[in-house]
Amino acid sequence: MTTPIRPSMMSRVLRILTAIPLALMLYALLLFLGLISLVWNFVAMLLYPVMPEAPARTLGRMTIAFAYRMFWWLASVTGMMRIDAACLDPMRNEPGVIFVANHPTMLDALLLVARLPRSACIMKADLMGNIFLGAGARLARYISNRSARMMVRLAVNDLRSGGQLVIFPEGTRTVTPPLNPFRPGVTLIAKLAQAPIQTVFIDTDSPYLGKGWPLWRVPPLPIVFTLRLGQRFSPTQDSDILQADLEQYFRQNMEQRATDASKECQTPRAPTLS
Repeated sequence: MTTPIRPSMMSRVLRILTAIPLALMLYALLLFLGLISLVWNFVAMLLYPVMPEAPARTLGRMTIAFAYRMFWWLASVTGMMRIDAACLDPMRNEPGVIFVANHPTMLDALLLVARLPRSACIMKADLMGNIFLGAGARLARYISNRSARMMVRLAVNDLRSGGQLVIFPEGTRTVTPPLNPFRPGVTLIAKLAQAPIQTVFIDTDSPYLGKGWPLWRVPPLPIVFTLRLGQRFSPTQDSDILQADLEQYFRQNMEQRATDASKECQTPRAPTLS
């Protein structure tokens, strides 16, 4: 006597069969990102010793931004992701700005850098030796966090020379939502460089590539990312007080969804807090 197939079992089988092509497409997308990163890092490794610093920095940053923007375009047209980061576009050529954002997933830096081709990232020291990232990051003069003193000096010099800086002051992906405690540094850099701090909120409905989410585990698709601008903070003489104010501001606004703040994303420059 055959056992009848339960509707719940049939539904589960159908879900699995439907998920397989989506999973393959997502993995193919990530493989593409890995391949273009690998190819560019090989080219960057050859260019780094022979190319002057200023043109190398410009080429390195523009190439990384272009590659990441291509990745996001493919993610969108394949239906894997939906991305709204257009609020950054009016500031793509504005010199000497620090962009500070929350850090829910491993893809956050790609979101900002894709729209900000002048920007440098502050990177974990071990990533500077990564085969997929290291050579390209060195060519673009991204900044290592190996030495706090050196990190601050390089960041200040970069901002003074017209660059932009992307920083995630949580230091790592969010472990204790809505926000990890901020690490010091960003407001000191702002003070020394006399650079404004533009806050950016990254909203996502997916835990994919957040802390504790393995790369191989397929999330519900499409993954949605929305970036929205917050207040712009002016540098102050007391960087410790500004650091506390900045963290408090993020904590108070983390529950605000992108749809509630769309008007901020439609202005070329967010309001300034003095």
